[in-house]
Parts: sequence; C-alpha cells; structure tokens
Amino acid sequence: MILSPSPFLLTLLAGFTLANVEKTIFIAPPASAAIPSPQLNFDDIQLETLSPADPSMRTHIPASFANEGYPRGTESWVYLDGLRPGQRYEVRICWLATQPTIFHLTTHTLASILDSPHLISSLATSTPLLPHHDPLISPASSSSSQKTLLAENPNIPTSALFLQISAAAEYFTPNATLMAHVPPVHADVILDPFLLNVFPRSLVPIAGYVACVAVVGWVVSWAVWEVLAGVVSGEEKRKRRKEKKDI
Repeated sequence: MILSPSPFLLTLLAGFTLANVEKTIFIAPPASAAIPSPQLNFDDIQLETLSPADPSMRTHIPASFANEGYPRGTESWVYLDGLRPGQRYEVRICWLATQPTIFHLTTHTLASILDSPHLISSLATSTPLLPHHDPLISPASSSSSQKTLLAENPNIPTSALFLQISAAAEYFTPNATLMAHVPPVHADVILDPFLLNVFPRSLVPIAGYVACVAVVGWVVSWAVWEVLAGVVSGEEKRKRRKEKKDI
C-alpha cells in the first residue's frame, strides 16, 4: 500500500526546503604571531575576513563541477581573525536550495598550512569570493573589499584560522551554458560563537521564543483541561442527581 502525502504536509515541508546549510565546528587555537615564510607571500594574498566584530557576510561563492584536479569543486578561502583562544565557534554557509551545491568546510592553522604543499598551493591559487551585489564582477575588481592577509600588525599575537571552502555543483541540465559555466552560489557566511562552549549564540533568541511558546502552551492547555474537567464533573453530578430523582 502506497500512501500519498497530504497537501498540508507538502506545504509544511516546502517551508524547510528554501535554503540549505553547511557548517563546521571548531575550537579557536592559542594566540600566536604570524610566521614569516618564504613559501607564502602574505602581501599578495587577499582574503575576505570574518571576526567576532564582523561575523557575517553576504557573498557569491565560486563553484564548479567536481573534476580530477578538484574533486570537491572550486576552492576559496576565508580568514577567521580575532578569535578567543579556547572558545568554541561554528561557521555556517547558508544558500538557496535553487542552487544545488555540495560544500565542504575545513579549518586550518597557519602552521598546518605551511607543513602542507597542497594547502600552500590551494591558498596561493584560491578563487576569491565575489561581491554579493554583482555576481558577474571580476575577482580582480572585487579585491578592494578584501583585506591583505596579515598586512597590518603581523607581529601582534592573535588567535586565527583559515577556512577552506570547497564548492561543487550538483545538478544536471540540458542548458549547455549552465553545464559549461557554473554560476557562483549566492550565500551567507556566518561566524557564530558558542555560549559557554555549549550553545550557538545566534540560536538564543530562537530558543527563548520556543521556551515562551512552550510555557504559554502549557498554561493554555492546563486552563483548557481545568475547564473540561469542570464540565465533565458538573455533568456527572447532574447525572447522579437525575438518577436519585428517578429512584
């Protein structure tokens, strides 16, 4: 027997398919100064930066179909700066479900990057994120909104990580243009600290709302129960009185 979902259920499910979310959770490393390295010229690397003071950005993330050279699609990087050592954070990417994409998020310390030729190459040749207001703008002209990595006060210790974003398109279409040129993914990238290293701070208002609804629901249900119990009790009393009269 095959059950078909009701229209009401489909309507509810549609509300949960408007956007996708991918995230990674990490603990901020100890603070340290930048490590000079001949392998990477930090003056030439320009990355978008997220920090607790500026925790979110709306952007277009370059994507491509997975291939032999890039099994996870196009690679982009974001610099996570000004973190609190030992603090738990999560980085979320939220994007429209109308752009089917598989994201992989990985965080790296500077030391781990310098120990890996592959990561050095990926960081040095990464595709910059594109401004959200114009997905067709060239990466070169978008560099004005980006910060030169470690260009300011490189010797001041700071807790920082590098976020590696891999974006692989996951769709098939008879449109030859879309198959040949994957459009960048319109997305929000959010850095979210955990309160007491347990609960994401951005979810506190939602948790408060759910708690208020639960309390109000309990009070209302209890009041309704009292009313119904009174009605049933009164009906039973009337029934007993009637039975006594009949006797």
